[in-house]
Amino acid sequence: MKKKIDILCTIGPATLNKQFLKYSTKNISLLRLNMSHLSIDQLKKNIKYIKKYTKTPICIDTEGAQIRTKIKKSIFLKLGKNIKIYKNNFFFLYPEIIFFKLKPGDILDFGFKSLKIKLLNKRKDFFNCRVISQGYLENNKGVHVCNRKIKINFLTDKDFKAIEIGLKNKIKFFALSFTSSGKDIQKFNKILPFQTKIFKIETALAITNLEKILKAGKNFLIDRGDLSKDISIENLPLVQRKICRLGKKYKKNIFVATNFLESMIENNYPTRGEVNDIYNTLEMGVKGLVLAAETAIGKYPIQSVILLKKIIKVYKLNNLND
Repeated sequence: MKKKIDILCTIGPATLNKQFLKYSTKNISLLRLNMSHLSIDQLKKNIKYIKKYTKTPICIDTEGAQIRTKIKKSIFLKLGKNIKIYKNNFFFLYPEIIFFKLKPGDILDFGFKSLKIKLLNKRKDFFNCRVISQGYLENNKGVHVCNRKIKINFLTDKDFKAIEIGLKNKIKFFALSFTSSGKDIQKFNKILPFQTKIFKIETALAITNLEKILKAGKNFLIDRGDLSKDISIENLPLVQRKICRLGKKYKKNIFVATNFLESMIENNYPTRGEVNDIYNTLEMGVKGLVLAAETAIGKYPIQSVILLKKIIKVYKLNNLND
């Protein structure tokens, strides 16, 4: 019997509407709510709204152990510009405990638009910094410390509140972001012993601990965005294939996310490279494909899902023994 290939979609402003949610009922396996971009109040409202129009299951995706920017207005920072990172004012980093873990000499890589900043010295309430690679500084973007690893809690305070709300609303699917060890999986399983968990692989440390991580869980999602920052983008194809190969070996469900149909955020048709990427990923034996920005903020969310379904159909017709 041919296995089902799931489509998971991130819900955002483009899809939090009656039309998309009704469409999801027969065409989408799971609706993802990303806590990195939602407040607790928004989570409550979104769950209620989604359940009003569809029975498609909801997955609460935790923030996890990631540093993020907090700034009121996006700005472009030129090479050599001096800037301050504050403890909790104007431009700071979340969770706020990060301020106390950073030190002079650290190099921070922001989002996916080339911005890098070096910390020069520390004062009581701020770091003096200098831009060493220019780019846009935007709110709520992921931050990678290039020169060393910083240990932060595997869940944020907001994550714990989100899990509590999820359980009250009988949510059955939860994702752990930035899973880096088997211990992270054990702790998450202890918090959610009866729910279905998806463990996201998106750090170099996760790749180092890959076999132990795969043995500790059942469902895994390769988040190619943050992972590509942590292992260098040229290594991503090799690592994706390694994870899928080991997933087959240990009989795990592997999902893949990020940049499948990035061009369809703005355009109603994909690039040939995107179509090839999707087909190649299917050939690796994945359990499902994940759309993120394409459905969260894109102009063509339903068309993006329809295209995935067409490619999956072609793949199945040409791989009848899968």
